Amino acid sequence: MTFALRKKEILIDILVRLPAKSLVRFLCTCKSWSDLIGSSSFVITHLHRNVTKHAHVYLLCLHHQSFECQVDPDDPYVGQELQWSLFCNETFEECSKLSHPLGSTEHYVIYGSSNGLVCISDGILNFDSPIHIWNPSVRKLRTPPISANINIKFSCVALQFGFHPEVNDYKAVRMMRTNKGALAVEVYSLRTDSWKMIEAIPPWLKCTWQHLKGTIFNGVAYHIIQKGSIFSIVSFDSGSEEFEEFIAPDAICSSWGLCVDVYKEQICLLLKFYSCEEEGDRLDLWVLQEKRWKQLCPFICPLDYYNRTIGISIDNKLLLLRRDYTAGILDLHLCDYESKQVLETGINLALIKYGEIEFLFSISYIESLVLLNNS
Repeated sequence: MTFALRKKEILIDILVRLPAKSLVRFLCTCKSWSDLIGSSSFVITHLHRNVTKHAHVYLLCLHHQSFECQVDPDDPYVGQELQWSLFCNETFEECSKLSHPLGSTEHYVIYGSSNGLVCISDGILNFDSPIHIWNPSVRKLRTPPISANINIKFSCVALQFGFHPEVNDYKAVRMMRTNKGALAVEVYSLRTDSWKMIEAIPPWLKCTWQHLKGTIFNGVAYHIIQKGSIFSIVSFDSGSEEFEEFIAPDAICSSWGLCVDVYKEQICLLLKFYSCEEEGDRLDLWVLQEKRWKQLCPFICPLDYYNRTIGISIDNKLLLLRRDYTAGILDLHLCDYESKQVLETGINLALIKYGEIEFLFSISYIESLVLLNNS
């Protein structure tokens, strides 16, 4: 008995190191392997190893299918062959191309990535936009039911998705408002496969405000909102269903170049200042510590070199964008904030425009077997 248990432990130790694609193929090997790999305990063990060791981590990017593709920067509606792909987080080589899980040729937008799952929906969200939760590593899809709570059209919809460790559940948070200040917040639970309307909306949020950008961390959704000339970060805990507001630092007076993300397990704000001095533009970073903003040392970008910051990777690298206006190319670079070392990825991101709104997509993705057996 002891030998058999030890043999199983050795097998698990070997299998847990493999990528999801290989493990899916091994499901057909024999029933015992299929039962083992598909078990919830193995799925959790495999995910835990990937997260703690940053194994099987990728950059999930929207780019041109041909990196030599030149697009007229003054005509964003010219036919563009766009592609979602996974790139190696270390070598930046393209590992796999992703196609729409429903076989649609229409473009889709990713609204969050957590533990191998991505949340996709329309580019311009409406209250009835279809939402899909997808694991491209194992090609499994969950489509939440249409909410029965919403029966009016909202002018602005924000969507975030992530895992809440305290309640051990994946959550999608949808915040909707009208131009007259009406607000609705809904939460989808992957475990129960249902939507819940949040009734207790704080009075300070029931006003006309402009939603800028958001992210989700440990099941808490964070939104940058602008009320007049004041910028705030609104947090909503999808587990406890509590709201909180954090007034942004006084230095933040514009939404241009402003970004909210996670840096070293802390919510942070990134803001680029365009400098008239010779040394270059300045990138400021604040982290939220004990409900207060702490400013870190600024990073000086080479003059006329980087156009904007679009986020932070899973290994705490700044995602910097260099834009060639002549060729219409958007180069993605990674920067180590502490060492100031900049890496050229060779990835040319695609630009999507809806009116005056520009969208660029590059986020971290980590493989998992979640949803392997639709659980």
